[in-house]
Amino acid sequence: MTRLAWFHCFSGIAGDMALGSLIDAGADLDEVRSLLERLPVSGWAVEAEPVLRCGIAATKLHVHAEEGTVVRTASHIAALVEEARLPDRASARALAVFAALAETEGRLHRRPPEQVHFHEVGGLDAIVDVVGTCAALEVLDIDEVHASTVVTGTGMIRAAHGMLPNPAPAVVALLASVEAPTMGLDVGVELTTPTGAALLAALATGFGPLPTMAIEATGFGAGSREIDGRPNATQVVIGAMVDDLGAGQPVILLEANVDDATGETLAHAVSALLAAGAHDAWITPILMKKGRPAHTISALADPALAAQVAETLTSETGSLGVRGTSLDRWPMTRSADLVEVEGLPIRVKVSPGRAKVEHDDASRVAQRTGLPLREVVSRAEAAARSRLRVVPDTPPNEQADQDPSGHRSDDDHDHPSDHDHPSDHEHRPRPSAPDTA
Repeated sequence: MTRLAWFHCFSGIAGDMALGSLIDAGADLDEVRSLLERLPVSGWAVEAEPVLRCGIAATKLHVHAEEGTVVRTASHIAALVEEARLPDRASARALAVFAALAETEGRLHRRPPEQVHFHEVGGLDAIVDVVGTCAALEVLDIDEVHASTVVTGTGMIRAAHGMLPNPAPAVVALLASVEAPTMGLDVGVELTTPTGAALLAALATGFGPLPTMAIEATGFGAGSREIDGRPNATQVVIGAMVDDLGAGQPVILLEANVDDATGETLAHAVSALLAAGAHDAWITPILMKKGRPAHTISALADPALAAQVAETLTSETGSLGVRGTSLDRWPMTRSADLVEVEGLPIRVKVSPGRAKVEHDDASRVAQRTGLPLREVVSRAEAAARSRLRVVPDTPPNEQADQDPSGHRSDDDHDHPSDHDHPSDHEHRPRPSAPDTA
């Protein structure tokens, strides 16, 4: 059973609003706090307050953090998350969110991600927002995150680098990186913050209306201030995916039975089918007429490529015919990453909560380095989960740029903007991974 969390961003989303909605939907605050306490940082406290927003009961999540002048780098924050030894899925999700922010800000300011200094999002309150949200998803045993159209405001907002347009450049870039549907309202407050946008960009596997699910719970996370005529809150709906998956991606299953091909021929046929554009290809042992042992060669192909894949299947096997079946598939959202082990590149498919190493690359590195294959795979997966962990150019205790206005950072829960999180962090577009079945 796949459990879903759908964020309804009718008034935008911020880190504290996402966490508040999950607490309101039933995530036990003590359990979330227990996971947060694994972070090797102190000077913070979390409390939940029941409030009303336009008459709707909601939870306002307050993060009380000691003021400080520490500017944390992306690698510093990644190290904090890794040292916390959170559940694997929660750790992977938190690292993905901070990676999204680092890549985006690096691109926005034309700096490598490893040189990015987090001003607003490096504050304790922002770290608690992100890690707390990932911890709450784990407490609720959420497998997939989905979201609605994301609403943004207008006007100008204040951040560490000065006044910025609303929505902030980081918010626009983060939402654009995952092609999230976005809608602007003529409301002069920051409705969606970079932290909220990063949570969606890194964790959401789909955007649109409420998915087909058996609803179990719902909750509202409140923003800091009231907005005339609109509940300032983010809603989350929790439930289990039902059988109706909606429209899938059409594919053609092509098959042929072969009883006179050698193992070498069969292996070559699978490689040829993949080279011809098949999503996947495989062999199944069968028993044919007169008790003859044989094999079924199968290939899954896009309808547009079905003809050339079928031609390859017949030419490589000598079969007198090919049969086909129209199917639908529902591939998970994934991205491609490139990591290094012993200085050698390895491709990794990354999806929310999981990193899968390309076997051929890992095997090649194992042969060249003499390392066991399992060791290469382990190192590559660790690098994919924490690829931001590099030596920073600037020590973690570098003094923060001071905002002459006296306002706290954009993740300050007492900031006068709607969601008290103005900032300018962005996220790179995630490259597409090879399309496999």
